Amino acid sequence: MRISKTEVLKATPGSKPYFEWDVEIRGFGLLILPSGVKSFVFQYRTPEGRTRRATIGKYSDTMTADQARARAKCWRIMVDGGGDPLGQKQDAREALTVAEVLDLYLASAKYAEKATATQGNDRGRIERHLKPTMGKKFIKKLTPEDVRKAFAAIRDGKTATDIKTGPRGRAIVRGGEGAARMAIRVFRAAINWAISEGITSENPAASVDIGSDDTRDTVLEKSADYARLFRTIGKMEHEKRLRPQVADAIRIIALTGARRGEIAGLRWSWVDLNKGVLILPPNAHKTGKRTKKPRIIGLPAAAQAIIAKQDKGKPNDFVFTPAKGDGAISLANPWRLIRAEAGLPTTIGLHGLRHSLATSMAMNGAEAAEIMAAMGHRQLSTAQKYIHWAQDGRAALAEKSAAHISGALAGNKKKAKVVQIKKGGRK
Repeated sequence: MRISKTEVLKATPGSKPYFEWDVEIRGFGLLILPSGVKSFVFQYRTPEGRTRRATIGKYSDTMTADQARARAKCWRIMVDGGGDPLGQKQDAREALTVAEVLDLYLASAKYAEKATATQGNDRGRIERHLKPTMGKKFIKKLTPEDVRKAFAAIRDGKTATDIKTGPRGRAIVRGGEGAARMAIRVFRAAINWAISEGITSENPAASVDIGSDDTRDTVLEKSADYARLFRTIGKMEHEKRLRPQVADAIRIIALTGARRGEIAGLRWSWVDLNKGVLILPPNAHKTGKRTKKPRIIGLPAAAQAIIAKQDKGKPNDFVFTPAKGDGAISLANPWRLIRAEAGLPTTIGLHGLRHSLATSMAMNGAEAAEIMAAMGHRQLSTAQKYIHWAQDGRAALAEKSAAHISGALAGNKKKAKVVQIKKGGRK
């Protein structure tokens, strides 16, 4: 038959896979699987006499019969001229540089699944750190040692830069150990994607030790810590060293445990003060692109009051407006100033406020499922770790609280009477 859209639709699956071959282009065929999946293939002989079969693509909206026919025709011409389509494709893959693979990753559906804020962060790490340190190397020849050298370069600030990104934009890249860890994690994810796509076969970053952040265990444990935090925010705001919108955005993060990007990019259309919730659409939070579900963030009364006092804008306007420009409000630099002035641990970031709330919930008896719902986690294990931390914390607190009682108990015990035994034993 002549493979066309009509013939592809007419082809019905059987009990075993089978092929239909095109009458015009030698080697062009359609593979029909028992599951109903249909794929275009091209079968040919190499100049050495080997029979090879290449998959052109699965029949879909993005791979039509006409598109597959056009590619098969090109390959037929190539084979008749002594070429090897699969061999040339393999050679092209081996010639790809790290920068080219990273560009393919940025254009992939896998990358598009990430939340908008995560996409921006990952793109920045790729452009500012990964490409400058490894971009020119061939992906097939990259070694773990190359990745270690890149990690060290980012850690030591060799990729640090300060560039203008627009009329009012500016990118300040500092590097450091934390930046190096995050960059290599992005690189690992990109290469894992490349392996799944058949672009490469090994991930040279998999065995590289980049250490741990040691920040997720740092939380605000006492009400005095929060009092000091809010007191500092109020003082800096009163002295006009902190914009009211920035101060209120950080207060909301502390009160709700929301992610920084969720509050910085909060739109008025997502706010429902009548129900006391924020309803983030799937494309506005970390797991939404995978779950296709909105994230609902409950607002305590204090948080509702903070949002209610903001200048109401149009549905698509930001709740917390930036000082200038059209982007979301920036909170990272103000947080560093607040943290230093409040005397909080240097290892706690804005994300640490999220962990602080989750830990507080666990300490007060919340179940893992409740923490999952409040924090917007996808996996039970993520919420379960707060339960473990709380159990450890409660045990330590109980020991500390009962220390003086235990001491009294020990002191109340009668001392044993020591009897001197005469030498020689009994008579």
